[in-house]
Amino acid sequence: MTRRIIVTGGAGFIGSAVCRHLLSDLGHDVLIIDKLTYAGNLASLAPIASSARYAFEKIDICDADRVGAIFSDYRPDAIIHLAAESHVDRSIAAPSAFIQTNVVGTFVLLEAARQYLRRRKGLRTDHFRFVHVSTDEVYGSLGPSGKFTEQSPLHPSSPYSASKAGADLIALAFFKTFEQDVIVTRCSNNYGPYQFPEKLIPLMIIKALRDEPLPVYGDGMNVRDWIHVEDHCSGIVAALFEGKAGTTYNFGGDGELTNLEVVKLILEKLGKPESLISFVTDRLGHDRRYAIDSSFAHRELNWKLRHTPREGIASTVDWYLQNQSWWEELLERAGRY
Repeated sequence: MTRRIIVTGGAGFIGSAVCRHLLSDLGHDVLIIDKLTYAGNLASLAPIASSARYAFEKIDICDADRVGAIFSDYRPDAIIHLAAESHVDRSIAAPSAFIQTNVVGTFVLLEAARQYLRRRKGLRTDHFRFVHVSTDEVYGSLGPSGKFTEQSPLHPSSPYSASKAGADLIALAFFKTFEQDVIVTRCSNNYGPYQFPEKLIPLMIIKALRDEPLPVYGDGMNVRDWIHVEDHCSGIVAALFEGKAGTTYNFGGDGELTNLEVVKLILEKLGKPESLISFVTDRLGHDRRYAIDSSFAHRELNWKLRHTPREGIASTVDWYLQNQSWWEELLERAGRY
């Protein structure tokens, strides 16, 4: 059955991948809401932009009137909420935007959905689902062993992760208080095509291509569990169609690598010397290790990984080599070329 789905932040890295998957692979109707901040790029949606199933609205999710009108006009069956300020360094330098977009914006969407459902009651028999996409950073930092599960306590370390934790709790409160069909997903570090060049993997690829120093925080031994964006998208969609209301699902890539290992893999793939690595002062509050236990999602959603980090990083390097015009335009627009 074809569904009408709103995707917030649909011009971003993960959002555009979700939209391409929903429309091209599954044949659903997609309305993209995006403010088109520095990280939003309509070129990431070019593969689906000509489809009759595609629609786009430039909207700030904090604009309650416009968000409410979108729900009334489009009459969606579901929303996948990905719009967020998401860069930790930016949240340390200017946290206000993160609270506004990630906390207030999430509330505006949840309340718009709640009012929409009140008006829609009795008009249709199928239900409406709200999928709130979050991050493993809400759990804080792990020691040298163990993994985060859905029952792990929330211990955010940065304004970014704190804003996401707050949004998670608001979303789950709407399920408890108003019996709204809400699901929360939390993922490990994403990588893959169409990622904005400020993130670790594309940043290192581009700097290595230009033979520039590759800045690595601290000793480079911070560990992340890397998940390919396509695997994350399949998990989000599985949660949308197969998940249980009020439930949280963790999605990880089952592949822990230190930041230094990631950088060395990129240099090896490009045939560049490790002498390009430059260790810099560590980030404030830098979490030492993240690792996700995805067994619940594998079991309950029948979700499976298709990429390993080492193979996926190599193919991601190839994509950036073959799509130089995409990231050059973004850097020029952001004044970083």
